[in-house]
Amino acid sequence: MKFATKAIHAGVEPDPSTGAIMTPIFQTSTYVQAGPGDHKGYEYSRTHNPTRTALQRALAALENGKHGLCFSSGMASIDALCKLLKPGDEIVSTNDLYGGTYRLFTKIYEGFGLKFKFVDMRNAASVEQHITKNTKLLWVETPTNPLLNIIDIAAMGALAKKHNCLLAVDNTFASPYLQTPLDFGAHIVMHSVTKYLGGHSDVVMGALVCNDDALAERLAFVQNGSGATPGPQDCFLVLRGLKTLHLRMQRHCENGRAIAEYLGTHPKVDKLYWPGLKTHINHAVAAKQMRDFGGMISFTLKGDNIDDAFRFLRNTELFSLAESLGGVESLVGHPASMTHASIPREERMKNGLADTLIRLSVGVEDAGDLITDLKQALA
Repeated sequence: MKFATKAIHAGVEPDPSTGAIMTPIFQTSTYVQAGPGDHKGYEYSRTHNPTRTALQRALAALENGKHGLCFSSGMASIDALCKLLKPGDEIVSTNDLYGGTYRLFTKIYEGFGLKFKFVDMRNAASVEQHITKNTKLLWVETPTNPLLNIIDIAAMGALAKKHNCLLAVDNTFASPYLQTPLDFGAHIVMHSVTKYLGGHSDVVMGALVCNDDALAERLAFVQNGSGATPGPQDCFLVLRGLKTLHLRMQRHCENGRAIAEYLGTHPKVDKLYWPGLKTHINHAVAAKQMRDFGGMISFTLKGDNIDDAFRFLRNTELFSLAESLGGVESLVGHPASMTHASIPREERMKNGLADTLIRLSVGVEDAGDLITDLKQALA
């Protein structure tokens, strides 16, 4: 089954009681049992809910996985993954990553005895020197947030196999339309479902997908035991969003390419970050593991003047200044003061995240209108 067909049909079927083509919102907290333990697979909605079950099946199918688990936010899904580990375990993470992930790792889980190493993963061969006998997890974002670095998933999968540790990939920036990390050796795929999967800036959710039965059972235990599960209406909204994922991603990619080409020749733009550029350091890796290059773009302005960056941010009209990404509307953000403010400045600068960096989430509007907006804001 091709992706577009899976996006519409995978994991869902007409409601058997009414024939409703859309999965119902099962707005219930509990389920009647015929006798103690004699039920229809549902006891309590923290543990299972039919709307969430349909969404979890759909997400697993889109990622070419076997098991899907949904959580109340992307951070809750990463939190659940961390709960598989124990004090003394090491996690080797990419050094360019979402600020909320960095905060969870350093401000919460370091306090529980987990050890984190933040390393440049663009050259997979150099990552091995950071792996020890205590390394239990490799944490990868690709493309990374916000510098759009590309990490070779297959190479990281080989390292994980060699050193008997898990490989988890945050696939939020790409979505399963652009890449499916399980096919390249990842054990777990994570999504901030809030972004491209939901696609309409109206829901907050996270998800994990895997193939291993035992791993899925452990994660499901954490999901139920910790209780950070999404409600059925949010699950319904994401199910609806998935049905146009392929259409939206096609336009995100088309618009992203047009805007990258425009910014690449603009006299006021200094550094431009987009994996579709042939000058991108790992463009060849992106071309190997991605089907297209997405709608996330970051850039800096010449002169390295933060006032110029702020002036630009105040003057866009179609690009709304806001947190988040992946919705149908275009957004612009300033990572240093917004999404990545929780990372100490010295760490941001060391990793190449300048104070003047601007991040675009290119929406599905008319590309010409978006370029016109950028043109007037840059002026």
